[in-house]
Amino acid sequence: MIAETVCSAVSAAGLGIAVVTAYRKRYLSAARIAAYSLVPIGLVMTGIVGWLSDTAFSPTAWAGFGVLGAAWLLFAGTRAVERRRGGTRAERRTERRAERAAARGARPDAVAPTASAPSLGAGKGPAARPASPPAGANSGDDFSDIEAILKKHGI
Repeated sequence: MIAETVCSAVSAAGLGIAVVTAYRKRYLSAARIAAYSLVPIGLVMTGIVGWLSDTAFSPTAWAGFGVLGAAWLLFAGTRAVERRRGGTRAERRTERRAERAAARGARPDAVAPTASAPSLGAGKGPAARPASPPAGANSGDDFSDIEAILKKHGI
């Protein structure tokens, strides 16, 4: 009963403000204010205000809101973990299958012998490639660890 009275008063005040705004030749704003002021009385007439006031004092309704909040938190938490892991479960499953297939098909120490040398091609001058490698340096080992990492990731 009090909620209906308050909503009616708010609607009446809003319509009064809309009339004053229209008197000042601001018709668009007056129409918008009138629309907002009709919402509370419309809610009272449809019965939503009565339902809300009954719900506000019901412990069962508040428990239901708590359950809905817990469900939302679980949903948001699982989405955050899924994004952090990198994709959906189906994507991770196909990624694991590809890793297993690569592990079965490749030897653990298999690296292409020519893959460890940089494939930059011929340079445009004598400064493109050093005349001789430094003493004690094995140019084949320079990129073998990088190549192994790239092969591990399927690149």
